[in-house]
Amino acid sequence: MAVDAVDSVPQTHDPVVTTPYGAVRGRYEDGIAVFRGIPYAAPPFGARRFRPPVPPEPWDGVRDAGEFGPTPPKPPYSEAFARLLADPVVPGDDCLNLNVWTPEPGPGARLPVMVWIHGGALTRGSSAVPVYDGHAFARDGVVLVSINYRLGVEGYGLFPDAPPNAGLRDQLAALEWVRESIARFGGDPDRVTVFGESAGAISIGALLASPRARGLFRRAVLQSGPPEASERDKVRRMVRRMATRLKVPATARAFAAVDRALLLRTQADVARLSSPVLGGPAFGIVVDGDLVPRDPMEALVAGGAGGAPDVELLLGWTSEEYRLWLAPGGLLERVDRLGPVALAGAMARCRCGHEVLRGYRAIHPEAGTADLVGQMVTDHLLRVPLHRLADARPPRTPAYVYEFTWPSNVPGLGACHALELGFVFDTVKVPQAAQLAGPGAPQELADAMHAAWVRFAVEGDPGWHAWDASHPVRIFGAGAPHTVLGPRDRELALWDAESGRPGAPLSSPESTPSSRPRRPRRVMAVRPSSWPPLPPRAGGARSRP
Repeated sequence: MAVDAVDSVPQTHDPVVTTPYGAVRGRYEDGIAVFRGIPYAAPPFGARRFRPPVPPEPWDGVRDAGEFGPTPPKPPYSEAFARLLADPVVPGDDCLNLNVWTPEPGPGARLPVMVWIHGGALTRGSSAVPVYDGHAFARDGVVLVSINYRLGVEGYGLFPDAPPNAGLRDQLAALEWVRESIARFGGDPDRVTVFGESAGAISIGALLASPRARGLFRRAVLQSGPPEASERDKVRRMVRRMATRLKVPATARAFAAVDRALLLRTQADVARLSSPVLGGPAFGIVVDGDLVPRDPMEALVAGGAGGAPDVELLLGWTSEEYRLWLAPGGLLERVDRLGPVALAGAMARCRCGHEVLRGYRAIHPEAGTADLVGQMVTDHLLRVPLHRLADARPPRTPAYVYEFTWPSNVPGLGACHALELGFVFDTVKVPQAAQLAGPGAPQELADAMHAAWVRFAVEGDPGWHAWDASHPVRIFGAGAPHTVLGPRDRELALWDAESGRPGAPLSSPESTPSSRPRRPRRVMAVRPSSWPPLPPRAGGARSRP
């Protein structure tokens, strides 16, 4: 372990870097040094099953890092979802591993770093998904790290005889590895941006609010996932239902003795009827008094030390998130047929009254039942919390907000959940990206969106105006990206009125957007953010870059 990093050698040689636990040999691929399957923690099995991660055993010699490492245990997607979402399986126990793409594997480069935390409802996914290839980020001067972490009952089961949130503890361990090791791969440990989608974004929300993660990253991107903690009873019900089917006690010790394949099949059976729209028991991050000392959303909105006041944020969603949850398997049509029953279920899921439903009908008069249900649930679970998180940011650490609106070329999916990922990674030409996007995804949109993420990691500014009282939202869709002021303000006002928040724009439950003047939607021309602001218009409004 005498060398810190690879010496400058011709790219005909494989790059070698020494980590704190031993040397690894990667590969040069199109001028980028790629290291796959580097262990950041020991295999979480045997005596370490359901326990917090511990460092890997050091190794002698040079470990080959040319292939993706083992993926954590996970059940396969259902047939309907497997047609849309790639989820490769790599067998093996050494599943707490990560990958690095770097343009300059040496300690002097000090390049910005981005750490990707994948989604998959905390039950599926891995860093080996082809859409998450880090080549484009490294090509553009960023060191890209992607990680695996424990999933499902292995990572988020709630037991009386094991600490909770094992999967989140894995993510913390990976970030600590980055802090200690990434300079040897050409990265700057003081310029780390974490980014994640869906469950990955929810995880980042918990890490933002965790005192133990403080100082491990400077910026964060939350894509289609808000800071939240699951109800402990909701997670506990998953474990109890599994225990009943397995005929074992609901303890970590008993679950550890169950055949791993049987455990995964049982988990899949128990979770079959749960979804973000339908609800039901599910695995999730819970308040544990340690890594997650309080509800992450409460901590971040309250501000202070628990609000991560020094971390710059990029937040956003897709315009039709719910279509990925409802379109596969024909749920959209079934919800439409249920009509009033489905709407009543949506109000129960969102814990709201008829005033909210009437408001959505007024805002979206053309929408069918499934679209109304989907938009209501998406706003309640996702957009409203992210709006409030943006509102709570201190001026010195701004938040930037986006919405992805390009509709998939796969019929019925629209601008659905996870569709933006191929554009963020600039991997829309990868065959697996076409499973969700269909043929002919626009490369110019990938160029624009990927460049915004790189710019945020490098400069802390993705290229449009930061969130303020006018609610600027960058729209990535058909045509050039542009900024719209307050595109979701009318829906947000309904939830403000429902919750009785001070200063809510609606003065009473009966007051809906249909009974007050509609705020005009203002679309801004695309202008480089380095330009100075335009002079004020009549009435004081200004265009935003």
